[in-house]
Amino acid sequence: MAFDNPRKPDHPASQFFIDRWSPRAFTGETMPDADLHRIFEAARWAPSSYNSQPWRFLYAKRESADFQRFLGLLNERNQSWAKQASVLMILVSKKTMRQPGADADVPTRSHSLDAGAAWGYLALEASILGWPAHAMVGFDTERARKELNIPDDCHVEAAIALGRQGDKASLPEAMQSIEQPNARKPITEIAFAGDFPRGGKPG
Repeated sequence: MAFDNPRKPDHPASQFFIDRWSPRAFTGETMPDADLHRIFEAARWAPSSYNSQPWRFLYAKRESADFQRFLGLLNERNQSWAKQASVLMILVSKKTMRQPGADADVPTRSHSLDAGAAWGYLALEASILGWPAHAMVGFDTERARKELNIPDDCHVEAAIALGRQGDKASLPEAMQSIEQPNARKPITEIAFAGDFPRGGKPG
């Protein structure tokens, strides 16, 4: 679905970064396996510590028997719109890795960072293909761990909904006013030459 993007970058950047956003209104149409595999392929090439690739994507397409199980893991607010998604996912990161030449796994503190990179690649490719993605933390992580057989050495990161963008009128009324690309903090608030600003703020 075409949309008017109100975002105005402060500096030049590739347009697909500016255009990517996280809608909630989806049409409910089926995602072809070829598109889903392409989206996973993009995530596969994300960078990671020691190339450990700790991300794991558990998923359910809306026409599958698992879709309602995945939907039921979300909180009520997220269920109200994610029920129209084409695919639901749970992103998990493995908290240990095997370093080159080692014979045992060791803890890695970058598992969430690496999984976040994979999520970013996935979200960008999905957006380019016309299947925007929306990540959520509003879900029951412990139920997800139990019901989806997630091992103890994995961290449950986020839930993700993907689908063709739909009409915002399909959303609950309270969500319709926020169904648009949002702004971002200026670079001066996220990037600092030298030390971290005193008090955690620029200046």
